[in-house]
Amino acid sequence: MTGEAVKRMARECGFELSGVAAAQPAADFARYEQWLQKGFAGEMRYLTHRRAEVRQDPRNLLERAKSIICVGKLYNTDGPDDGVISRYAWGKDYHLVMRDGLHRMVELLEREAGPFEHKICVDTAPLLERSYAREAGLGWIGKNTCLIHEPLGSWFFLGEILTSLEIEPDRPPPDRCGTCTRCIDACPTKALIPDDQGNWTLDSRRCISYLTIELRGPIPEEHREGMGSHIFGCDICQDVCPWNSRAPVTEELAFQARPHPGLETFAKLSPVSFNLMSRESPMARAKHSGMLRSAAVAMGNAGLPGFREALEELAASADELVAEHAQWALKKFSE
Repeated sequence: MTGEAVKRMARECGFELSGVAAAQPAADFARYEQWLQKGFAGEMRYLTHRRAEVRQDPRNLLERAKSIICVGKLYNTDGPDDGVISRYAWGKDYHLVMRDGLHRMVELLEREAGPFEHKICVDTAPLLERSYAREAGLGWIGKNTCLIHEPLGSWFFLGEILTSLEIEPDRPPPDRCGTCTRCIDACPTKALIPDDQGNWTLDSRRCISYLTIELRGPIPEEHREGMGSHIFGCDICQDVCPWNSRAPVTEELAFQARPHPGLETFAKLSPVSFNLMSRESPMARAKHSGMLRSAAVAMGNAGLPGFREALEELAASADELVAEHAQWALKKFSE
């Protein structure tokens, strides 16, 4: 099996980027451990403890793995770029789309190479995805910690096939961020910080995506104003990246933007309505309570009188988390 054959099959399965990395211990694992030790993972326990150690070597996931086929699928699309919902959640849940494509790719590989051991990974597996994608030549890891491809940018979902096939690995590209600091300067919560080696890393505890999606408890007050209108994720560090200025738009129908309601409508969603709206959508991860909490903060930051009624309803909620954030938002009306 050649690398060129792998890339051809990846294109046939709808992946714009592809490459191969050796299934060896991750060179970035030491940095990952330091990142965890500094507490930068926040409350994302799936990144810590036993699952952290598993990430050291892909053979912990597939004992006979020799190669990692890495792919990237473009999700950039035209849509409601209003800073409320992150672009990656405008369409269908990418886990479903990526897995379908990777399963098709395994079928193509088996037609050519015969049966082989494999494991498909999309986001949730304990694997340092960006590190292996870089080793596979898909791009470099930018100062905003996103994988960036020249010239296609960073609007990509990543996926992997761990395989017992031995395929010649690709080479990582050079880092082309240069002296640019637009992502660092634009982050409203200053989540991008230098590490001990002089590289830039992400303190998740300050990141708007973490605060609106992963954090289950109260959002620290010192970060609420920085959230602006965001209620699910944030794209600021990618929006300002020069490498995304000419990023192509995906042809994948599943990623085309669905219309999403305004803040006031989000704030009035019942649990049933939220579940219906977020079906087969990444937004389901935030949970109903988390979405109301973030919507309250966004309405408080907007300060529009028309939001007062919705905030008063949320402030009277039996859900203490939602009520506290709505009460905070209402106080901003009198500032």
